[in-house]
Amino acid sequence: MSGLGAKLLRTRWFVRAPIGLFRARLGFLFGGRVLLLEHIGRTSGESRYVALEAVSRPDPHTVILASGFGTTSQWYRNLQSNPKCWVSIGFEYRVPATATTMSSADAKVVLAEYEQVHPAAYRELSGVIEQATGQSIDTVPLVELTLEAGQ
Repeated sequence: MSGLGAKLLRTRWFVRAPIGLFRARLGFLFGGRVLLLEHIGRTSGESRYVALEAVSRPDPHTVILASGFGTTSQWYRNLQSNPKCWVSIGFEYRVPATATTMSSADAKVVLAEYEQVHPAAYRELSGVIEQATGQSIDTVPLVELTLEAGQ
């Protein structure tokens, strides 16, 4: 199954399909596990969009993401260049946020918790990442998004 998942992650129409739903303010259909991240292209300066799974939501103002394709993911590289972004998740739409790359030690704690809380999803995600990149889930960078309060 992870082979299919890896193939789908490399299929542009599949990974972009949720974007229209989020932009139509229907993000609540995905619950709180999938979000729309709007970020600024580091070269173009234009808005870019990507739908991603939240690895953790420790509080209402914090969302943690895994960069499954490592440091080569465009959204990850764009956030490294400009950490200001906007997040749509659940019933929240386009909330301003700031991205911070987590330390390896903090990332390890988050991934261990994710494995405990969602063991089947962790196994699937781990297999997909290994299949798609040849790397272990333990090596992917995690990004913490801090959402502005009062939005």
